[in-house]
Amino acid sequence: MIELPETYVLSEQITHTLVGKTIREATAAAKPHGFAWYTGDPALYNGKLAGRTVTASNPGTGYTCGGNTEIVCEDMLLVLSTPIKYHAPGEKPPKTHQLLLAFTDGSHMSCTVQMWGAMFCFPAGENGLPESFAARKCPAPYEDAFDEAYFESLLSGLKPTLSAKAFLATEQRIPGFGNGVLQDVLWNARVHPKRKLETLSDAHMEALFNSVKTTLKEMRGGGGRDTERDLFGKAGGYRTILSSKTLAHPCPACGGGIIREAFLGGNIYFCPSCQQK
Repeated sequence: MIELPETYVLSEQITHTLVGKTIREATAAAKPHGFAWYTGDPALYNGKLAGRTVTASNPGTGYTCGGNTEIVCEDMLLVLSTPIKYHAPGEKPPKTHQLLLAFTDGSHMSCTVQMWGAMFCFPAGENGLPESFAARKCPAPYEDAFDEAYFESLLSGLKPTLSAKAFLATEQRIPGFGNGVLQDVLWNARVHPKRKLETLSDAHMEALFNSVKTTLKEMRGGGGRDTERDLFGKAGGYRTILSSKTLAHPCPACGGGIIREAFLGGNIYFCPSCQQK
């Protein structure tokens, strides 16, 4: 899954780089991948896309939800949850890919699935998403509608023993918010990933809400995180506080060591002094 900041960055870059380009040929599933998902037969993608012009791009806000990059090609829609890379005219596209668009000006756009990824293609006026990918339209943290009242509503019906990580980064309660952005959000709020909701005070919850809003804004404003790549293959300019890149560094607040543990299907990073359990 591409997470929220990078989805917005990719969409903005696609708008400036690909809009107006006409697709000469589309190739899907050239390299089979067990966790690459398509709508219908990938062999039909060329017939759906060839000859159409890219007209718009959205960060999952036009037709689906956060965590997807939407590329509108006239009456057809691409919904992508994979890394996307642009290849300028004269630059050779990768030999291995799960989706490749060749444009009439000699440039290309490629998607190469890493762990898993969806590359859906269907008419823009239809709900062509598979049932398991059904979009839940809701405010994104970048919108004013994502306010404290909405944030509190996400807690409704949840077990009080749920952890902070489970609340924020599972079940897509905030579409596009995943384990990657979670680490800095929790550190900025000084909340441990394993901390149970029932132990969080009103002040903790306010800090969590503010951190979701401000941290994601900083990540997007920096061009994405330095652990991820943009449309041109460049690392983002936002320097992560807690990630694999900073594990060997001391906590910037207290100078203590950073801990990495496996938890809920992924690694968590935290400072045991600043984020007490």
